Amino acid sequence: MGTLSDIGSFILAPLYYVISLVLVGWHELWTLVGFDPEGGMSWVLSIIGLTLVIRAALIPLFVKQIKSSRNMQLIQPKVKELQKKYGHDRERLAQETMKLYKESGTNPFASCLPILLQMPIFLALFRLIDHASDGDGRGILSDERAQAFGASKIFGVIPIKDTLLRPEGHVSVQVLALVLVLAMTATTFLTQRQLMSKNMPADALSGQYAQQQKMLLYVLPVVFAVGGIAFPIGVLLYWTTSNLWTMGQQFYVIRNNPAPGTPAFAAKEKRDREKGKGGPASPEDGDSGRGVRLDKNGGGGSGSGAATPTTSAADRRPAQRQQPKKQTRQQRRSGCAGGPGGQR
Repeated sequence: MGTLSDIGSFILAPLYYVISLVLVGWHELWTLVGFDPEGGMSWVLSIIGLTLVIRAALIPLFVKQIKSSRNMQLIQPKVKELQKKYGHDRERLAQETMKLYKESGTNPFASCLPILLQMPIFLALFRLIDHASDGDGRGILSDERAQAFGASKIFGVIPIKDTLLRPEGHVSVQVLALVLVLAMTATTFLTQRQLMSKNMPADALSGQYAQQQKMLLYVLPVVFAVGGIAFPIGVLLYWTTSNLWTMGQQFYVIRNNPAPGTPAFAAKEKRDREKGKGGPASPEDGDSGRGVRLDKNGGGGSGSGAATPTTSAADRRPAQRQQPKKQTRQQRRSGCAGGPGGQR
């Protein structure tokens, strides 16, 4: 047991320095702008600032996750074909599926990278707060500052170190912890549902991949809800803020760069057409908004007084005056019917 503890401490030691450095940096900033250094709000805002820094650093991994998830969706029809062809041979099916992943540049595990990389950070923050509650500093967080961090209270009444299961006699702790647990659970569910309902083609909504996504849709929120009841208020703030970031970031990517063949892609095409980027959707749309050609009397070209839509740039040119035919001297004298001054 001691060996496992030593290994865990060895892994978490660098993270203690990174997290405490960012946390203390934000705390110094909030202190400079007028927040009480001993108050809970300065530490709450520092935790939120820590979350934003970590999530900004993980943006490249998030982009890789989005690309991998999109590729997984687009190759689902080919995966189904392989399942039909090699369903009787599991080994051959696995080989052909991995070959397909390699050819399409898809990593089925890339979608888990942001969560997996956040877990050690999450655990380090959890342990940092736990140690701080006993006045034991980690990283660059001194014992004195750790004691102030562990004893800080939100709104002056809610200790940042307390949990839903250990409210220490504070009903307000239970209320805030319950709100944060529900917010954390709801944002996890909505983020996953947003991906499935907006950015997954119809072909990807069935099969093994779709079943995995549906399982994550309901399992992950339950896991976070069950674990959240034991998290300190400070950790719940971190995870809820992180979920809000993920949901907003995913909304932006799906809206502006959706996967082909998805509802989000159709919605983007519609927005582009409305903005004029995609051209008119039909001949009727092409005529709308164009100018009208009026004759010199202010009426329409047909003389009915109604304006008629123009059909080309040539129609807007002034009509050329017809030149009279050239006649001989004898025709002009005789006043033949073909002349301009003749009679019929």
